[in-house]
Amino acid sequence: MMENAWIIPLFPLISFIFLLVVGKRLKESSAYLGMALTFLSLVYSLLVLFDRFKSPTYKTEFTWLTIGDVSLTAGFEVNQLNALMLVVVSLVSFLVHMYSKGYMHDDERFPVFYAYLGLFTFAMLGLVISPNLLQTYIFWELVGVGSFLLIGFYFFKEDARAAAKKAFIMTRIGDVGLLIGMILLFWQVGSFEYDEIFKAVEAGSISMEMITLTAILIFVGAIGKSGQFPLHTWLPDAMEGPTPVSALIHAATMVAAGVYLVAATFPLFAASETALMTVAIVGGITAIFAASIGLTQKDIKRVLAYSTVSQLGYMMLALGSAGYVAGVFHLMTHAFFKALLFLAAGSVIHAVHTQNIEEMGGLWKKLRITGPLFLIGTLAISGVPLFSGFFSKEEILVATWVHGNYILFWVAVVAAFFTAFYMFRLFFMVFTGEARGYKEKGVHESPSVMTIPMLVLGALAIFAGYVNTPWFGTFLGDWLTEDTHSLGHGHITGPLWIMVVATLVSLLGIFLAYLMYAKKSVSRDFFSSRFPISYSVLYNKYFIDEFYQYSVVSATKFVSLFFKYIEKFLVEGIVNGVASATQSIGRFGSKMQNGQVQVYSSVAFIGLAVLILILAFTGGYLG
Repeated sequence: MMENAWIIPLFPLISFIFLLVVGKRLKESSAYLGMALTFLSLVYSLLVLFDRFKSPTYKTEFTWLTIGDVSLTAGFEVNQLNALMLVVVSLVSFLVHMYSKGYMHDDERFPVFYAYLGLFTFAMLGLVISPNLLQTYIFWELVGVGSFLLIGFYFFKEDARAAAKKAFIMTRIGDVGLLIGMILLFWQVGSFEYDEIFKAVEAGSISMEMITLTAILIFVGAIGKSGQFPLHTWLPDAMEGPTPVSALIHAATMVAAGVYLVAATFPLFAASETALMTVAIVGGITAIFAASIGLTQKDIKRVLAYSTVSQLGYMMLALGSAGYVAGVFHLMTHAFFKALLFLAAGSVIHAVHTQNIEEMGGLWKKLRITGPLFLIGTLAISGVPLFSGFFSKEEILVATWVHGNYILFWVAVVAAFFTAFYMFRLFFMVFTGEARGYKEKGVHESPSVMTIPMLVLGALAIFAGYVNTPWFGTFLGDWLTEDTHSLGHGHITGPLWIMVVATLVSLLGIFLAYLMYAKKSVSRDFFSSRFPISYSVLYNKYFIDEFYQYSVVSATKFVSLFFKYIEKFLVEGIVNGVASATQSIGRFGSKMQNGQVQVYSSVAFIGLAVLILILAFTGGYLG
């Protein structure tokens, strides 16, 4: 089946093209076409994954373009990493397609929404199976286009338009770094192929300084796509898109692309301790930074958005700590429980018609399917034992400790405490207590087309983590690292106390949230009343957006205004002056050509007199 893996991205592409052409006629039947074609991608992805379990990596390419002695190729590759990613991406995309059938019901642009979903899914699947950096970059940019369209789907809303532009521009900043890194690698190796680059690194054909530089530049591209600090501000604003889009972008697809890129080029990073440390530090800062912001947010989707930023920081911390398996493992588990949380949040919004958690409460008895499923997702992301997030988070902590990043280890522990606290703060405020700010009479559970995808993700949020536990022989880690490109960074074993610490901090965060928001024995205003400045800083997201507004944006506007005036008063002034002078000379000349012989004779006489004077003063020599 691996030789037919190129078909997998084509199904959503067909959906995109077909719905653009006949979507208006199909109306809401567009959902069935989108679901059917995405389901075919999922089936093929599963068959490819099973085939990869028993067969070696498959790669096929053809010459795309020849320039002199240089040949650029295109094709596809199926290795352990992208075989797993094909399943994760196609599964989450299919479930989002199904869920959207209920959530987007009666939307005027229903077929367009499904067309955009198809385009985005095609781009992400194409990125995953790309065998070289150039092809990856093409799909990388196409993913950006798809996200722009989906985030700005409600284009008639100013906030949605602004969020779409912000996402597009900020991710482009990171993409410049990726492009420069690609060009430098091509200059050094003479090829964009991953295999050729890794062979050159192993052979020592590239200097250590160049390896470090190119790895960091590629990481800059990942920073933009995966919302790492300081290019993270677009990701929470992307919540302006429909909730299914939030699940798609924030779970297993767009934001995961940056983590996937670092994992796919991991041999390059592993060859430079400086590059690894850069990735680990940025990941650690992002994890604690976003988790602290999540403590104070009141919009249910924004809490989950900052949770995503924090979890992506965890993944980068793992990869930067040489925990290749830990990073990929958490990428997989996070895809399931975060997609579940976003879809469950959409079900809550669908029921109460508000995103403000201050206006919710008492929904446990009213949403009897959504409530338990949201709890499962919350337990998984909090790292509670026996849920998938526990196993992947614990492996990240082990990798960080074993690699010697002790400060970052404790940063990750604190971030884990914050995560457990703000997620259960969210859960208790939404599902427990009394109803606040919404009409209880109209609240009802979502239709089955929305709850079935959540049930599937709920099961995966519980059991997906077991594929990389000692009980199952750490199957995932052993399989992911069976070739030479992993450079030996497989499953890492650490001291038992790390698991105990991870469990205790999670339970402590849950217990504190329970005391404050369920039992209410501790005042909810305990922190904000005693530390109002710190609370304000966290609630306003460290004023990073304001800083960008008054620095980068204002400077850009000033430069733009400066050049506008330069153009208006200098460039246009010179052009208009030359034109005016030419017109004046022309008008003067036209007045002289009036047909009067006397004028012509006078001009001839004056000209002759001038020539005689010149000859007299120069002695008869003009040379």
